[in-house]
Amino acid sequence: MKLLPLVASVFTSLVVAPAAIAAENPPILNVWPGVAPGSPGNIGPEQLQQNKPGEKPFKRATNVTKPTLEVFRPDADKNTGVAVIVCPGGGYRNLMMDYEGEDVAGWLNTIGVTGIVLKYRVPAPEGQPKYLPALQDAQRAMSLVRGKAGEWGIDPKRIGILGFSAGGHLSAALATNFEHRAYEAIDEVDKVSCRPDFAVPVYPGGVIEKGKDELSPEIRVTKETPPLFIVQAHDDRVNSENSVFLYLAAKRAGVSAELHIYAAGGHGFGIRPSDKPCSTWPQRLAEWMVGQGILKPKAS
Repeated sequence: MKLLPLVASVFTSLVVAPAAIAAENPPILNVWPGVAPGSPGNIGPEQLQQNKPGEKPFKRATNVTKPTLEVFRPDADKNTGVAVIVCPGGGYRNLMMDYEGEDVAGWLNTIGVTGIVLKYRVPAPEGQPKYLPALQDAQRAMSLVRGKAGEWGIDPKRIGILGFSAGGHLSAALATNFEHRAYEAIDEVDKVSCRPDFAVPVYPGGVIEKGKDELSPEIRVTKETPPLFIVQAHDDRVNSENSVFLYLAAKRAGVSAELHIYAAGGHGFGIRPSDKPCSTWPQRLAEWMVGQGILKPKAS
């Protein structure tokens, strides 16, 4: 079968350290041509915090007021035309830029996918919904990437969004809020569709309204919602019902969806390897992308 070589190569790529395969000095684009919509608030200068010697590696950004896209492109002979915007998590306060960002983009490159890390604005100014600036950034980013499709060797009909934790909420919010922008259009970029062709929320939080058995108001699943691949652990401190309710809403709306609830893994496992089955979610995702026709095996 033609699918087997691709799936085998995906499995092999999972044992490669993602940080080692990320492109050196990838191009970085500003999401907005000037100041982003709204007031940045008094949050101080942007900061990048990294682990101290002996600590588990991490790279955390905070006080982000100037959102960017960092573009990791696969080798030309591997390029499948698929692209994924990657949204790190961090509770809409911080962004975990390595194991929920750059490392994920590096892994995507191994399966021929362009990985684009969105450094979105956090935290939101006081008085705004905490997700609103991030949603504005994600909507603009999707249009920007789709507009660059020809230049970057991307199929404009195979661009997805993948996010972790708060970034998982953001990926679900973008997938269910593409008909109307959360900001006033400013240029030609905003005339390009911001609907993702698929969405991958990984251990999302805030998808269900606190204290209620229903989706949060900003997560509005309809029959127009793109296909979903959803991942979470049963023992996550962020209630895994976030993923379950999102899946049920998709099923009831007739939207294609796949849900993986792993028995153990906690919160924040990202793309780090471990001895737990939850660390195999990238392989499951690649298989799902093949099954959905998003990844197309090359002719033998």
